Amino acid sequence: MNFPIKKAIILAGGKGTRLAPLSLDIPKPLIPIQGRTLVELVLDILKKYQIQEIVFSVGYQAEKIKNHFKDGKKFGVKITYCWEKELKGTAGPLILLPKFKETFLMVNGDNLFNLDLEKFYQTHQKNKATATLALTEIEDTSQFGVVKLKGEQIIDFVEKPDPTQAPSHLINAGYYILEPAVFDLVKNKEFAMIEKDVFPPLIPGKKLFGYYDSGQWFDTGTPERYAQAEREWKFKK
Repeated sequence: MNFPIKKAIILAGGKGTRLAPLSLDIPKPLIPIQGRTLVELVLDILKKYQIQEIVFSVGYQAEKIKNHFKDGKKFGVKITYCWEKELKGTAGPLILLPKFKETFLMVNGDNLFNLDLEKFYQTHQKNKATATLALTEIEDTSQFGVVKLKGEQIIDFVEKPDPTQAPSHLINAGYYILEPAVFDLVKNKEFAMIEKDVFPPLIPGKKLFGYYDSGQWFDTGTPERYAQAEREWKFKK
């Protein structure tokens, strides 16, 4: 396999407050799942496609994450760090890092997803997208942002709709393919959220698309969903 994307940013700077008390002593990326840390399971997904240049965007308890992963050699990847000493938002690394020259992946460090990255990339390339979001389908939309689609093009976001009023049951799964142009959308900002400052501005120019994948997906953000991932996650090798 010669997957064209070689670089990924893993968002690993949040406090994981909804997972307290588990997240009080250890940062969320290091919480144990099936005998390993959560982010090690995310690395499995990236390594499957030979993505080995990883930037960890860290903030809360950053030193513990850096002490665990170091330069990544032990885990079969090359890891560097983007340290937000003051929280910059989910688009923080796009503010702090020098602008990339190539297409890259950005991943929420607390989401596990057995998705087909090759089909994901093909969708992105076919549509000449600036950003393509991986989408998963859920029944209860009341806790998530739902996308409204026209074909594969994302034309709107609806935040936490009642399932009976939702335009779809497809939600942002926390895996994004991005072009370097996204860096320009947050240039000179002190704080930026990818959900507000990056994705919506791409809608008018028809540069934002979605890729649905039926692979197993877990958002580990609450004790209940974390427990379910601990029980049920099976990495598709």
